[in-house]
Formats: sequence, structure tokens, C-alpha cells
Amino acid sequence: MNRRQRKKFIPFTWIIATKQTEAHAYYALYAIDWKRGGRLSWEGWNQLEDLLQFHIPIKRKAGGRKSFSQPAAKIAKRALHLHLNEVQFEQLEQLFYQSLSKKRWRMFIQTNRNL
Repeated sequence: MNRRQRKKFIPFTWIIATKQTEAHAYYALYAIDWKRGGRLSWEGWNQLEDLLQFHIPIKRKAGGRKSFSQPAAKIAKRALHLHLNEVQFEQLEQLFYQSLSKKRWRMFIQTNRNL
């Protein structure tokens, strides 16, 4: 996604993925904009508290000049929480970098959703 597209990016779906390894947990935050076909990810946290304190830049409307940052704790309330093993996490990463398909995402989320 180039800079102009990033400025118009308005996330619709938020996913917090947790990969549990033998030593520790690994957290990643994914944002998907279905209308514009954009995806962003923030990865690399070993503590959930660090992820929730991270400020994410958010646009209020497409083409708008104003943007603000919001702590991930507010986004976590409406995000899908997926607890994945290593194989499922690899599938998520592959799906994230493929062309955007709501059907594939819906199938992945339904099979890996933890209720």
C-alpha cells in the first residue's frame, strides 16, 4: 500500500492474534479495510499489556486531513481474538499477504474462532 492509499485507509475489521509457543506468547494486531482492499499489521509483542498501550494511527474518514491515534486497548474491545498454534498462525500470515477475499477470511475466522 502506498502513502496515498494509507492516508485513505479506514479499518473495518480488527484481529488480535495470539500464538502460544513453549516459551512465551506472541501477539499481533491486524487491521483490514474491505472497501479499499487494504491491510495493515503490527507485530512483535511478547506481552499483552505492551500491545494494549500501543497507539495506533486511525483515520476518521477517507480523504480527511485529521487523524488521531488511539490506544490498542480501545480497539481490543471490538477486535476478534484468535488464539492460534504455530500452523494456524502461519496460515493467517499467508492469508494476510494473499489477495483480499472476504470468503477466505470468513472461513479462516470461523474455523479458528475461540468462543
